[in-house]
Amino acid sequence: MLLTTEVSWVLDGMTMFGTVVRPEGAGPFPGVIMVAGSGPTDRDWCSPLLPGTNGSARLLAEALAAAGIASLRYDKRASGPHVRENVPAMMGRISMAFHLDELVAAVNVLAGQDFVDPSRLAGLGNSEGTLHVLHYATTPQAHPFAGIVLAAPPGRAVGQLLRTQLAAQFAQVEGGDALMALVEASLTRYEAGEPMNPDPGLPEPIRQLLASFETPLNLPFARELWSENAGVRLVKATLPTLVIIGGKDIQVDTHLDGDPLQAAAAGMSNVVFAFPPNANHVLKAETRNVAEAIADPHYNEADTHLDPEALHLILDWLGDLFR
Repeated sequence: MLLTTEVSWVLDGMTMFGTVVRPEGAGPFPGVIMVAGSGPTDRDWCSPLLPGTNGSARLLAEALAAAGIASLRYDKRASGPHVRENVPAMMGRISMAFHLDELVAAVNVLAGQDFVDPSRLAGLGNSEGTLHVLHYATTPQAHPFAGIVLAAPPGRAVGQLLRTQLAAQFAQVEGGDALMALVEASLTRYEAGEPMNPDPGLPEPIRQLLASFETPLNLPFARELWSENAGVRLVKATLPTLVIIGGKDIQVDTHLDGDPLQAAAAGMSNVVFAFPPNANHVLKAETRNVAEAIADPHYNEADTHLDPEALHLILDWLGDLFR
């Protein structure tokens, strides 16, 4: 049996919203803060850009509660159903520090629950969320994490990761090489400090994606994020860390990202790596090949479920951490 409660708090004049899931009983229970990935991804790790509402974070929260662990997942101020209310106050203010402030506030909320043991907290981030978890874990905090789980962390600069993702998409379509050349021209301009100015010949979704890195709302965050990669912070992390990258992840690669992360963590006994072969970017089970997954990502549809191996890895690792 688990108990679910909606919570909210105010940060910099903006209301944030989250969901606490806990086991039955008085506790105190260990707690996990879950941090979503990039763009409009909400607290459940669902995106309006993808079909379905069966988000991995909700499924993880339920599995954690069944294992005796409380959790809090939250909507960032720039995502979720309340984002329009926050736009005027966020304009030109979003940055890596802005996101870190959100995580600090969320940790304080979970640590303040009377059924949570504030000395046994862990951060669990997905994709971009791993960067925010690492920033928290490598700076002084009132409630330091006992350990962190990094699910699909970028082991390359985010700009290079975007290049690889778009190249993989264009490889599936006729004329993809020519389209990728237009993308490269935009990215080269951006890295030179100039406007991306996406070519009108690019598909509208791609032009919108590229333009999102220049919208006033996303600055200065977008330019900070462009050069971020998890390895830079990972070498500074001294607490127990689980890095998990799925073999069917079509956004973060077990070798292109996993290899440099393993190289960065060489000799660090506190860091453990796992590569469940059938887990995708949001830790769901994926039975199709990578090309099929790229053509039609199945992240949040009703019939999707967490990859059993990835889930067991996380639950076992957290169980050892909190024992």
